[in-house]
Amino acid sequence: MLKIWGRTNSVNVQKVLWCCDELALPYERIDAGMQFGRNKEPAYLSMNPNGQIPTIEDGDFVLWESNSIMRYLAMQYGASGSLYPQAPKARASVDRWLDWSLSTLQPADKPVFWGMVRTPVEQRDMAALQAAADAAGKLWLIVDAHLEGRSFLEGEAFSLADIVLGAFCRRFIGMDGLRKPATPQLQRWYESLQERPAFQRHIAPALS
Repeated sequence: MLKIWGRTNSVNVQKVLWCCDELALPYERIDAGMQFGRNKEPAYLSMNPNGQIPTIEDGDFVLWESNSIMRYLAMQYGASGSLYPQAPKARASVDRWLDWSLSTLQPADKPVFWGMVRTPVEQRDMAALQAAADAAGKLWLIVDAHLEGRSFLEGEAFSLADIVLGAFCRRFIGMDGLRKPATPQLQRWYESLQERPAFQRHIAPALS
């Protein structure tokens, strides 16, 4: 059985768990990271020398990096589905969002999330956090504009792009105490994701 190493309140682990549910793929999840430790132990580092989560074991195949894991799972267990389309242009369009989430969105999201969720209230620099939220909001406006006339990020078919951005959108939309731009298309899309059982199971629980 597929093994997934990582704690459930990691957004990168959540993406992989959501992907598994969309593929109806059974797995065993093993807590690792932060309060659970393990990810700095020699046995774990022999699988993932970065000491980060998630890492998967699929038989004798070991893989790290959440977006690469999702690509692999979709190709290995859902090649006939829409999660990761085979047509080159459609696949490249999905890949663009997966890459953008790592290169652009996640770096902008991180200071807001850490400042508002992982930092005690009395230690928060709200002016700096609002500036960070403004920068992240500009990125979500790009997504909002792209969703005009589309049910999902790449048309009418749900894909890995929706999983990746949907996981981060939970943090953006669910964050109280900061001003955010109006994003009606993003809100519509996000509400449709909330109806998916895998979202409800892995993404909807409270931010932590």
